[in-house]
Amino acid sequence: MNWQVYIILCTDNSLYTGITLDINRRLSEHGGVLGAKYFRGRKPQQVVYLESGHNRSSASKREAAIKKLKRAEKQVLVESVINEVNGSPHS
Repeated sequence: MNWQVYIILCTDNSLYTGITLDINRRLSEHGGVLGAKYFRGRKPQQVVYLESGHNRSSASKREAAIKKLKRAEKQVLVESVINEVNGSPHS
């Protein structure tokens, strides 16, 4: 399976990191009642980072690593060439 690691920019300008098999479905869920508790006080605006090609285990490990990063380090990821939202050839 092709698991994806993603970062969503929220309406309060925070960054939420998660994993999924279907980013469009997951973004829709986050905007509704099936989203993470994190979205109860804020709403998702857009996916700003996407990285695919993971299995469940590697996606979970990558998610944990990204969550440990400082905001400035996450912003570097968002602006990097590996970001599939920016049209990386790896997408």
